Amino acid sequence: MGKNMNRSTSDFIVRARELELQAMQHLAARAALVEVIGKLVHALQWERGASSIYLASGGRSFDAERTEVVALAEPLAQALRTAFAAQLDAGSAASAQMVSTMGWVLLDLDSLGPLRAAIAQKAPSVGDAMGGFSRVIAGLIELVFQLADGATDPAISRLLVTLVHLLQVKEAAGQERAVGASLLACGVCSELAQQRFIHLINAQERAGDVLLDFIDADLRPHWDDAQNSPNTAQLERLRRGLCMAKVDQVLDAAQSTVWFDVSSKRLADLGVLEAALTARLQANCQAAIAAARQDLADSTGLVQRLRQNPSPHAQAADRYFSEEGQPASVPVLATKGDAAPAADAGQAVAASSRIASLQDLLQQQTDKLAQTEQELRKAKQTIHDRKVIERAKGALMSRLGMTEDAAYRALQKAAMDHNKRLLDVAEATLALTDIALANTQASPSNLTQPASGTP
Repeated sequence: MGKNMNRSTSDFIVRARELELQAMQHLAARAALVEVIGKLVHALQWERGASSIYLASGGRSFDAERTEVVALAEPLAQALRTAFAAQLDAGSAASAQMVSTMGWVLLDLDSLGPLRAAIAQKAPSVGDAMGGFSRVIAGLIELVFQLADGATDPAISRLLVTLVHLLQVKEAAGQERAVGASLLACGVCSELAQQRFIHLINAQERAGDVLLDFIDADLRPHWDDAQNSPNTAQLERLRRGLCMAKVDQVLDAAQSTVWFDVSSKRLADLGVLEAALTARLQANCQAAIAAARQDLADSTGLVQRLRQNPSPHAQAADRYFSEEGQPASVPVLATKGDAAPAADAGQAVAASSRIASLQDLLQQQTDKLAQTEQELRKAKQTIHDRKVIERAKGALMSRLGMTEDAAYRALQKAAMDHNKRLLDVAEATLALTDIALANTQASPSNLTQPASGTP
């Protein structure tokens, strides 16, 4: 017990390096988990779109495509289950929130079997089928968001935040593909489906704006390529046709396949950026692990050398009091201005060097942690801000019956009207009472004015 209570400075230096290495290894494991999640999300998005056309066409279209993508999604779901199981290990450092979300995702994955069986029988509505797939995908994206929130390296945290918002763009684009395909396959324009379609286009733009705040400059061309690809012009023409169609207008059902192919190409273009982000994420994790290992090796080596070569002054004191003989002079550390004997001066320099080495190690560790904490705080603040804005949108949606798009526009308008940050408006919205919120339905600018008596 005494040994454990009497640790040296060098022990703490080495332990700090060990913990840093462990943190990087945990991040690498989560990066691998993110890659599996991304692949499964892509497969489920494809299955959702194919299932939408299959149901909307009464089973006449996309039966083979739906069966094919199910065969692709199942092994990915099993790989995800295996990765989740590894996170239950006590050494994984997964948070309670992450593990809880994994549990919900597994429940939703279990529901896919019955859903697929029902779709094969053409039993559920298009909306119910899309909702079932979308619920699973939403849980997976939420998990990536939590992984980003728990990252301990600023560069990796930034990549994860970028990836989260790219996944949100892709999911809105995937839902747009499914809604548009089912709308065309039905052959008649539905007002509800058309409104959803427009909201999904706006959602892609909002998530894209946040993505651009975080994306690395050298990865930006991948985003630009996806936005400006030759396929985009055709996508916009098809979008315009669906947005401008009148309610109950007859649509060309044969265009559902064309729409599905064009919107799938957009998802593929976005997938290029996703692959680049995932590769960068894994490369950064491996580089961070290599650097942490090198730091640990350097620190351990230096500590071992210091332990094997204790202070020369201490050695001189041992010799002085040894029964084997006494040196010519008392071993006294040379102070500034002293003219110490050559031997003692050498010992003093060596002792000073030893202390300086430990001080340098401690200072390097302190400076590195301080810089990392500052950069990480910025990334986490942005994540927090997005959470507040999403909560404010949710409050308007649940209390006033607004759509997500209308809630976001109301917050934006209030911010512009009062020259405030969107975050400030969101925080004020969450502080309002139900009565004050009801008043904002007529005037969104009131969102920045707390009700009387509201703290």
